[in-house]
Amino acid sequence: MRRLPTVASHKTPPALSGGIAPRAHDRQTLQSLLTQRNQQPEQRAQIDEAITQAFVRPVAMLVLDMCGFSRITASHGIIHFLALIHRMEHAARPAIAANGGEVVKQEADNLFAVFTHPQNALEAALDILRALDAMNTVQPPESQLLASVGIGYGPTLVVAGKDLFGHEMNMACKLGEDIAGPGEVLLTQAACRDLEPGRYLLYPLQERMGGMDMPAFRYVASLHERPLPGAPISDA
Repeated sequence: MRRLPTVASHKTPPALSGGIAPRAHDRQTLQSLLTQRNQQPEQRAQIDEAITQAFVRPVAMLVLDMCGFSRITASHGIIHFLALIHRMEHAARPAIAANGGEVVKQEADNLFAVFTHPQNALEAALDILRALDAMNTVQPPESQLLASVGIGYGPTLVVAGKDLFGHEMNMACKLGEDIAGPGEVLLTQAACRDLEPGRYLLYPLQERMGGMDMPAFRYVASLHERPLPGAPISDA
């Protein structure tokens, strides 16, 4: 039986000059280290290592974007759209928590969450979309909730409760906000690589970001019945 991996713990690095002792994922500490890096270039290697130890960890990130922000706001006003965002949170946050994730931040109609494994992120995305579909069955057309999702996986600089930085984060944002359509979940190649083989049907895409090829995959269907929450995933 194979259990989903947990995030490795990080040792707190020793204090650098100026008495700065990094605390894992703290924004003030990051800002202090970056200031020191800019002011003391001879210590850049040591400071970079301190930042890496304190803030960088392998995570799967989920980027959710509500569809139709400009159209809905123009037609029904910002208060109506804020109410939709509030309803989206009621669908998304429980699904993220139930799949072992943590919401890092929410900006307007975008929500960002992290997980230890991309399979958790994908299952959370599917749960969110199912919850939105259920809500839509009792809502008029102007109150329908539609969302798109991008998922990435890899080393990421995580500022707890504040922000995420990294190549996979950039790609997940591109997929979720710019490329995925309503009700779609798109994953980076790195995220797909760590999914359980044979559990999902995925369609390959070839996108570009910043002039570079960006292999990605669209979720199509789940090929096996989902295990009970908290149950280990079998290698069989």
